[in-house]
Amino acid sequence: MTEVKLYKTPFKGLKIFALTIPFIAIGIWMILKEPIGTDKYIIGWIGVCFFGLGIPVGLFQTFDRRPQIIINENGIWDRTTNEGEIKWEQIHGAYTINIHGQKFTSLVVDDSFVFKTKQYKWTSKINKLVEAQRLNLHLSQLDIDDLTMLSFIEEMAKATMEYRKGIIQKYFRESVNIR
Repeated sequence: MTEVKLYKTPFKGLKIFALTIPFIAIGIWMILKEPIGTDKYIIGWIGVCFFGLGIPVGLFQTFDRRPQIIINENGIWDRTTNEGEIKWEQIHGAYTINIHGQKFTSLVVDDSFVFKTKQYKWTSKINKLVEAQRLNLHLSQLDIDDLTMLSFIEEMAKATMEYRKGIIQKYFRESVNIR
């Protein structure tokens, strides 16, 4: 079976790491320069503690080598959705959305897809507000164009099982290792 695994780019983790270092350095400078108990001393500790959280987050994002999305002839699986594999026959449409610079592909699925997680009322209101579906693939951390992914999903959803392997090879031949 042809399978494509899409991984997060390490650039996002390195960006988080690089953006937190200056603020940590300023906080350490404030701690060392100011007398104990002053407002600037306390603000320095708050800055170091808050921005210091960016270091483990950035390191995790950089070195996390688990696949984010797995694509095969049967369907598509996204680790961030906490749902099972979405069969191509269950996808009736897809469209891209951009929420504050974050790229998503929203999947319109039929009633045969059973959601494992219950959606809260406030999240369904937010989805309606941003015109998203209940099932959205987060593409900002992946090294793939959102319009390319959209055309791939639409083509796979319409294709029959015998043509899907060829479609996967057409889209991912150069960019991703096919297993």
